[in-house]
Amino acid sequence: MSAVAARLGAWVLDRLAGIGHGARFFLRLLALLPGAFMRPRLVIDQLHFIGNRSLSIILVSGLFVGFVLGFQGYYILQRYGSAEALGLMVALSLLRELGPVVAALLFAGRAGTSLTAEIGLMKAGEQLSAMEMMAVDPMARVLAPRFAAAVIAMPVLATLFSAVGVIGGWGVGVLLIGVDAGGFWSQMQAGVDVFGDLGNGVIKSVVFGFVCAFTALYVGHEAQPTPEGVSRATTTTVVASSLAVLGFDFILTALMFGAV
Repeated sequence: MSAVAARLGAWVLDRLAGIGHGARFFLRLLALLPGAFMRPRLVIDQLHFIGNRSLSIILVSGLFVGFVLGFQGYYILQRYGSAEALGLMVALSLLRELGPVVAALLFAGRAGTSLTAEIGLMKAGEQLSAMEMMAVDPMARVLAPRFAAAVIAMPVLATLFSAVGVIGGWGVGVLLIGVDAGGFWSQMQAGVDVFGDLGNGVIKSVVFGFVCAFTALYVGHEAQPTPEGVSRATTTTVVASSLAVLGFDFILTALMFGAV
């Protein structure tokens, strides 16, 4: 019995140490974030790598999500004689929930894994250690610009996802099914609140950007410096980022809409 208690205690202490190490890592990244913008060229390069190269999957996915919302929303709303409210339903679904969440999940799968693999391979190739030997802080030179670029790119990508999704819902509802175009846009304009709906979606996407960027960089930095370690780290990034995004989405939704 004492051996089981000892192992349980060691496991708890190990988890607590990991949480503390992760918190220190996150605070260090936050402290280095302003200095990252003193190297704008590095941030711009990472914005291109993280944001621009994620545009295709974000836009295509947003378009098809809008298509599906247009079909599903119409066949639900027409039962109650409210087909003209299709634009409002599509816009609110995307701006409040689907845009930030789905874009963050896609971002974690595309950009997050790339960041983890890149940092993990740099660690395996001892490039980070070589920087330290040359008195260059790898967190300030390598990790902070990537962190800044990811935090900037995530809200932009989520906004583009929602915008393309609305266009997709309009295409299905108005052009394909035949919903009145004036009702589609007027209901949307009257029902969407800039600060309450669009603002909440932007706040969610910013939080998700912090979560996905931190998870990708931390897991890559702590990966075992072997091919197998880097491979496991990329898988861990997707799983951990996805679960964190969904968990924070629930918390933020409850806070924003007054459930708690």
